Amino acid sequence: MSTEMTKQDRAEHWIHMQGRESAEVRGVSDVISFDEQTVLLDTVCGSLAIEGENLHIRVLNVEQGIVTMDGRIHSVGYFSTEDDDKQRKSGFFARIFR
Repeated sequence: MSTEMTKQDRAEHWIHMQGRESAEVRGVSDVISFDEQTVLLDTVCGSLAIEGENLHIRVLNVEQGIVTMDGRIHSVGYFSTEDDDKQRKSGFFARIFR
């Protein structure tokens, strides 16, 4: 199986928020960690951090790639990991300018 994402994989990732009180994330490949303030997820589009207060995971189904949670959501953002940085550095221009 290829580690590169296809356009179809990207299309299957989405986040649906109901106000700032609940969220559903699709396209989750792994749960990195979670507590009442932060939920860290690996998705088909990269690593995702959801920060807030009193966060509770209601549904966790990594086989189907679904995570739903409730609580007070303050921020949602993608971040890069060391592996992402290595992959980016080994891109097209890095290979040209070796």
